[in-house]
Amino acid sequence: MTSNSSPPAKQNAAPAPREKSRQSLTKRYRTEIAASSSSVFSTLVAFPLDSVKTRMQTYQYRGFLDCVKQTYKKESLGGFFRAPMASITLVRTVSFSIYQRAKYAYAAWVKKNTGFDILRHVNKQGNYPNMYSIACFGAAGATAGAVIPVLACPFELSKLSSQVAVLLAERGGAKKQSAAIAQMRDTIGTGIYFMVYESGKQLGTTFAGDGSNKLAVVAAGGSCGLISWAIIYPIDSAKSIYQRNSLLYARGEKVEPAPKITFFKRDMYRGLAVSMSRSCVVNAIFFSSFEFIKKHIKDNG
Repeated sequence: MTSNSSPPAKQNAAPAPREKSRQSLTKRYRTEIAASSSSVFSTLVAFPLDSVKTRMQTYQYRGFLDCVKQTYKKESLGGFFRAPMASITLVRTVSFSIYQRAKYAYAAWVKKNTGFDILRHVNKQGNYPNMYSIACFGAAGATAGAVIPVLACPFELSKLSSQVAVLLAERGGAKKQSAAIAQMRDTIGTGIYFMVYESGKQLGTTFAGDGSNKLAVVAAGGSCGLISWAIIYPIDSAKSIYQRNSLLYARGEKVEPAPKITFFKRDMYRGLAVSMSRSCVVNAIFFSSFEFIKKHIKDNG
């Protein structure tokens, strides 16, 4: 007897080995993928403010509006977008990669030696930051900040050269001094940056009662940018001035003595408001995008 019933529907085929391998790599490197993608987007949005900040640090203007007017008058819109995007993205991606690996390594060390699971504590709804979590995130951030200037300093010199429109010509001594200042800045700043972000996100999600609260990510991202820049800004100003002097010296021009890092001195805070505004916007956008992409890859990648 012939059956008129249709054959049973086929089950979804299992992913091919190559597809499984691709998904595995995507999940493994989701931090790098999320960091690089988010870096491009956030940098494009707020980079004009970074350009204005650097100009105000290295040259005298009557204020923010004067800097904007002078830049536009001389260089049009192109003057606000002079930066090697690829290098900025690379530096941020490497920084986040180092931070993530350092965070897991320090958390594992603490768990092994004390029995306290930092990551489990942080990810459990209703918990608050404690001494272990704050120290872990700060140490991991400082680790990334101490390593990254080796890669970032030549890019920063190139970026500053583009932003202030002077001929790039490096000397060995200038590169070493710039790297030393940048390392001091990034070790402190990156440690504070990640410590504030991770702790702020945990507090926000705890108060909101929602472990995936998006507002907490936005607020923590903006806050970490504001606080870290407010603390390290004089160091960054000294670095920018020193790099500018190095470039001018290479052209045979007379320059002022190498700047000293001094806090609470007005000249070392030129462009601070612009920088903090830029940092708040950039990091709020960056971390919102970063967390979304990373979670999406983890759930679906």
